[in-house]
Amino acid sequence: MLVLIDESGCPGFKLTKGSTPFFVVGMVIFNDFSQAEAASEAIIALRQALGVNPEFKFSKTHLAIKDNFFNTICAYDFQVMALVVNKSNIYSLKLRNDTDSFYNYFVKTLMQYDGDILQNASIKIDGSGDKEFKKALTSYLRQSIGEHKIKKFKFIDSKKDNLIQLADMVVGAIARSYSETRRDASRWLNVLKKTGKIKNIWDFK
Repeated sequence: MLVLIDESGCPGFKLTKGSTPFFVVGMVIFNDFSQAEAASEAIIALRQALGVNPEFKFSKTHLAIKDNFFNTICAYDFQVMALVVNKSNIYSLKLRNDTDSFYNYFVKTLMQYDGDILQNASIKIDGSGDKEFKKALTSYLRQSIGEHKIKKFKFIDSKKDNLIQLADMVVGAIARSYSETRRDASRWLNVLKKTGKIKNIWDFK
């Protein structure tokens, strides 16, 4: 099992100074490594065909390219689980004032309440934090979730991993669906739903 984890939005609470009102963290889950490899190759081919450089990133990608990306990638076999956090529902002072604690807690929560899907998973997570942060998060997740769910845990630069780019696009599509002022808010989430990719999207209460 291969699991790619990414987030959309920031963990900060300065909502009047640019912090996002929602934080979304999601997992793209491949049960078959051959499907993961095929999806990765498709992303490479699509990036070359569309002239995307250096990576697919939801927030920086044109509408037509998003359409092409989701129509292409949904041919492959993967599932998506996501946790959506409306920050107005968060009252814990620790979570509101410590961005590392906020991030760690919601990544853990997503993985912990997985419906027992995660088993001996190789996990890649988008991130370029310092060594101490990575070490602390890895230890925290292993202790909180259990060794049987995690085989390997690795932080990856999205520019160097096609499937982390897939996770970015998928989580970005979910986050966009919570933007009520956008006409195209659910455009790409609907593609994921119609092709059976969405296992669960959980609104944190």
